[in-house]
Order: sequence, then C-alpha cells, then structure tokens
Amino acid sequence: STTTDFNQWRSEGRQLLTDCLQLLPPPPTDWQLQVEATEPRQALPCDQPTSGNGQQSSGNGRYEARRITFNVSAWSRVPAYLLVPEGPGPFPAVLLLHDHGAHFTIGKEKMVRPFGVSTEVQQDAEEWTTRCYDGSFVGDSLAARGYVVLSVDALFWGERGCQEGPDYDVQQALASNLMQMGSSWPSVIHADDLRSAELLASLPMVDSKRIGCLGFSMGAYRAWMLAAWSDVVSCSAAVSWLNTTGELMTLTNNQNKGGSAFSMLIPTLRRYMDYPHVAALACPKPALFFNGTRDKLFPVAGVEAAYTHLHEVWRSQGAEQQLTTRLWDEKHFFNRTMQQEVLRFFDEKLK
Repeated sequence: STTTDFNQWRSEGRQLLTDCLQLLPPPPTDWQLQVEATEPRQALPCDQPTSGNGQQSSGNGRYEARRITFNVSAWSRVPAYLLVPEGPGPFPAVLLLHDHGAHFTIGKEKMVRPFGVSTEVQQDAEEWTTRCYDGSFVGDSLAARGYVVLSVDALFWGERGCQEGPDYDVQQALASNLMQMGSSWPSVIHADDLRSAELLASLPMVDSKRIGCLGFSMGAYRAWMLAAWSDVVSCSAAVSWLNTTGELMTLTNNQNKGGSAFSMLIPTLRRYMDYPHVAALACPKPALFFNGTRDKLFPVAGVEAAYTHLHEVWRSQGAEQQLTTRLWDEKHFFNRTMQQEVLRFFDEKLK
C-alpha cells in the first residue's frame, strides 16, 4: 500500500478484508434471543478466579449459566451459552471463540461447562478441557471473575454439525460447496463471530464499551480477525495461532493438510495482506498474543517475524504499551499460568 495515513490504511485494509470474505451472511433483523434453560453456579476450585500472584480477584464467584438461542444471521438461528455474573452490572464481557482441533462433536462446550446435556457430551467436554486447557473451563473462570461470557458453536461444530456426522473429511465438502456458491467457510465463521459480538453489545447487563474476545488455536485466529475487522470488541487475546504464510507453506504443516485449512483460508486475501498485516488492523487497541516454542503447528521463526511486524505497527501509533506478545516454553496448549496472564490482561484493559 502507498497509503501513509494510518487511519486511512486501516479503513482500506478492513474494506479489502470484507471484500475478500465474499457473500457474507446477511445480518439478522431481530436477535429474537430466547433463554431455554438456566443454572445457578458457584466457582469450582478448578475455576476459582485468581490474579497472577494467586490472590482472589474481582468477582464473587457466583454467576448464572444460561442456555440461549438467537438469530446470528438472516439465515441461521444458533444455540449458545451465556454466563452472567451475580450483581447489578453493567459488566465487561468476553466473547469466547472455540478451537478447531479436528474435533467437531463439541464447540461451545470446549469453553463453557455444559449443563442439561448427555453424559457423552459432558464427558467429551471434560476430556477436551484436560487435553487443551489444563482442565479449566475458561468461560466459567471469566464469569466467576465478573465478566459476561458468550460462547457459540461455529458452523460444523457441536449442534451446528452436519447430518453426515463429525467426519474429518466432510469439512472439505462443506468448504467446497460454499466456494461453489461464491462464498467461503471462514466467511460464515467470521460473520457469525461479528454478529455474536454485536449481540453481546446489545445486552442490557453488558457495558458495550468493554467487550473483549479470546480464543485458543483456531479460536485465537478468530479472535485477532474479529479485533482487526470490527471495533465492537475493544481488546483481544489470541493464544497459539499466529505466523507468516511463508513459514506455514510446508508439506507437513496443518495449513496444507486435508480440509481443516479451509476453515481459515480466505480466497484472494494473500494478494494484499499476510496474517500479521491483517492482525495489525486492530491497532491501537489492546491486544495479546501468546505462542509456544514447542508448538509444532507454528514455527518459531514465523511467530517472531509476526511479532516484530505487530510491534512496528503499534509503535508507529505510540501504542506499543497496548501490545503484549510472548513466546512460552510450551506446546500447542493453553495452560493455567497462561490463563491467569490473560485474565490479568482483561482485568487491566476491561475493568
């Protein structure tokens, strides 16, 4: 780009991103939010909110879990979990964006402890949080800390799965059909994420100026994409998804394997911007990026190159203090210490 004015560059970049997403689902005319079931909750020991130094933090640990349905677009009505802290509000809020993991039987249940579900789904969620989140339901930790939390199934996960079942190869058929119709799988996912954030902003118990988003793995990619695309969210935290195209274009990388990559590949976008360029559209908002040095999916050289670019952009706007990047001695995993750091980040930026 030859544009030298940052605000103009960001506006142009967002428009390019929108153009490349193509044929976005139209927004709903009415959310028609319905509460299907509720459950009062008290923070469990594994979810007890603590600050980085291990001390009790804001939030009394009591909140209500709600199973809701709402119109995420003019085409789709979706189920979701909404967690609401005890108290008068308005509260800060966090949109939780679940991972890919080639594990499609659950989506929102990866982030929020489910209720009113089958034994199989409950066990599935418990096992997945152990595998990827160090045994913690991140959504429940946030709600106990005083945040409204929303978590929604992305298309093809959980209750938005296909009739053929959660087959690894069927995702390629989904992506191919959407491409044939002039759209793409990530177009639907990102549009649904944006509408979900807008729903959060419309809720009476939420302070619309204090909304963040958080995700791990594909959820991290979704988080920085949303922050780059829209100012409905005022800050973002992305754990274990950032790199450069050059470092990901190897035969052994997941970005070149089977159908999974199609959930994150936006047609024609690389004509204009690489991953860190898109992420930089969120500047000067507060943003956190964590990656692991032992994460085989994201080469360290690509992470470091991406971090360097992000710091250059935030520094150019006098906002480098709003950017947090860190490489952890960790594999592709969102451990409890990392979670505490993210919670502290949100406390600083949203409270």
